Amino acid sequence: MGTTGGIKIFSGNANPKLAEEICRQLSCDMGKAFPERFSDGEFNFQIDENVRGGDVFLVQPTCPPTDAHLMELLIMLDAFRRSSAERITAVIPYYGYGRSDKKDRPRVPISAKLVANLIKVAGADRLLAIDLHAAQIQGFFDIPVDHLYAAPVFIGYYQDHPMDNLTVVAPDTGGAERARAYAKRLDAELALCDKRREKANVAEVMNVVGDVRGRNCLIVDDMCDTGGSLTKVAKALKEAGAERIHACFTHGVFSGKAVEQLAASDIEKIIVTNSIPLRDHASELDKVKVLSIAPLLAKAIKSIHEETSVSSLFV
Repeated sequence: MGTTGGIKIFSGNANPKLAEEICRQLSCDMGKAFPERFSDGEFNFQIDENVRGGDVFLVQPTCPPTDAHLMELLIMLDAFRRSSAERITAVIPYYGYGRSDKKDRPRVPISAKLVANLIKVAGADRLLAIDLHAAQIQGFFDIPVDHLYAAPVFIGYYQDHPMDNLTVVAPDTGGAERARAYAKRLDAELALCDKRREKANVAEVMNVVGDVRGRNCLIVDDMCDTGGSLTKVAKALKEAGAERIHACFTHGVFSGKAVEQLAASDIEKIIVTNSIPLRDHASELDKVKVLSIAPLLAKAIKSIHEETSVSSLFV
């Protein structure tokens, strides 16, 4: 579905700095709107320019506070739909509720599917996301989904700042495919951790599969929430004889005591993207470096608007 109107980029309250950076990459102005709240906390939104026939891209990661930012997204989508935008793309760098993607226990919801339904009903015509927690979430949508990966951003960084004797580590068996792709691009060895999770946000590393003795390790994952898994993986690697340990992940949620745990961990450096804003205490952690995904998103938005292929970005 193409559009005849111009490109228009708007932002909610979740990550306006990322939206502004995308606009700079595309040499366009941010769309004019008023995202505000009534005194009782209800979200109120008004578009302050004509969007009739426009190709609208709404940047709004559903990061903490997840429920508030998700509700903002739905209300903004509804506003654009009722304002006769020709096409509305929900740009959701971080997809909240993505971890609830299956019924792995009795009587639990599949929240990722519910959120997909809400986004479509609210008015989105397509979705642009980065590093969904599970690739199968794309199938929950009845609208086109462009699922990008932050891998080129991280790989570019480590190609410019190489580590000798590098082993890429998957923190669990589910991340083996991602780690294998990194290892291939960085000409590195591959290892993984056998992890047993007894309940949500609690993990125990049981064994390191692969030889990491005397090697520098890079742990790759899609997100870091409480930091429990990451710090235990780093501890297991150190006990197995690893030298320097780095970690990179797309979404730095850093909830609970994550920052304190990571600060005291064996991890020397943490590379994260700006898919969601870093919390104040996380930005003060010296070992954290933030890389921008704005150029990646800007290229995808330009390709979607011009109806050209975005497959070159799926690497």
